Amino acid sequence: MPTTTAVQPLAGTYTADPVHSSFAFAVRYMGVSTFRGTLGDVAATLVAGPGGAVLEGSAEVASISIRTPEAFRDHVLSEEFFHVAEHPRIAFRSTRVELADDGRARVDGELTIKGTTLPLRAEGSWTPEAELFGSRKAGLTLEATVDRTAYGLNWNAELPTGGKALADDVTLTVELTLLPAAADGEEA
Repeated sequence: MPTTTAVQPLAGTYTADPVHSSFAFAVRYMGVSTFRGTLGDVAATLVAGPGGAVLEGSAEVASISIRTPEAFRDHVLSEEFFHVAEHPRIAFRSTRVELADDGRARVDGELTIKGTTLPLRAEGSWTPEAELFGSRKAGLTLEATVDRTAYGLNWNAELPTGGKALADDVTLTVELTLLPAAADGEEA
């Protein structure tokens, strides 16, 4: 990946616009299709300056949206999957943020799911801050693949034809519309 510019391309503190930011997941299901879902309650902060940037974010597990019967949603929130009663959110904190001149992004950090924290590298793209519909916005899209069983999401079932109902690898996609935080005494 090319190095970033000498000056951090974003500067200041940014927060995720909750209406235009999302956290999605996709996992192979029954060997024939992809099961997808989103977590709608997403929060993130990016603090950027000459020394680099730090990205922190979280998603409320109870905000999960999946296109299945309610009983299945309840199963996903149960102890066999996310155990939302004990672990209400997924969290991430970066250890390194690279925003390249050509719009590519790479973020290293730690992802916590169901009480387990593991290193994670996500890659994607970023969009510089620009005026849009009367306010300033920047964008960051990241994708990573994780082994769900490493985070204690172990449920599975044997298929009658062999194999497992649910793959271990899950693709995570985060789309953030970043709004500059207001300076002291100013409105954003």
